[in-house]
Amino acid sequence: MKKNSLKNTRINGEVRRALAEVIQGEIKDPRISRWTSVVSAEVSPDLKSCKVWLSVLGNDEDRKATLEGLRSAEGFIRSRLAKSVNLRNTPELTFVMDQSIEYGVNMTRRIDEVLSLDDENARRRMETEGGLSADKDQPL
Repeated sequence: MKKNSLKNTRINGEVRRALAEVIQGEIKDPRISRWTSVVSAEVSPDLKSCKVWLSVLGNDEDRKATLEGLRSAEGFIRSRLAKSVNLRNTPELTFVMDQSIEYGVNMTRRIDEVLSLDDENARRRMETEGGLSADKDQPL
C-alpha cells in the first residue's frame, strides 16, 4: 500500500475520527485539556505506527500536561481504537503537538488589530482634513 493511496487516506481519516472521539469523550484524565483537537493522523503503510497531530488551546503547561496524560493513556486509547476501527494491526501511537490552530487564531487576532488601527488612522485623517464636522458622524 503506497503512503498516499486512497486506502491509506481513508484509514488516516477513520483513525483521526476515532481518536478524536476517544480523546474527547472517553478519557477522564484531568491532565488532558478539554480544548484538545486531533488535527491529523498518519498511519504508516504497514499499519504498525501512527503519528497523531494534536492541537491544545492554552499555554505550554497545558500542552505538556495533555501530552503526558495521552502518553499514559496510550494503552486505553489503542484498545478503543482497535474496537472502533477494524485494522489488521492496531498501530503504536506517537503524539505530536501541532500549533497550527493556535497560530491561525493568533494571526486572525493580529489582522483584526491591524484593521482596527487602519480604520482609526483613516478616521483621524478625515478629521484633520476637514471631512467631518464637529460631531464626527455627519459630513459637512
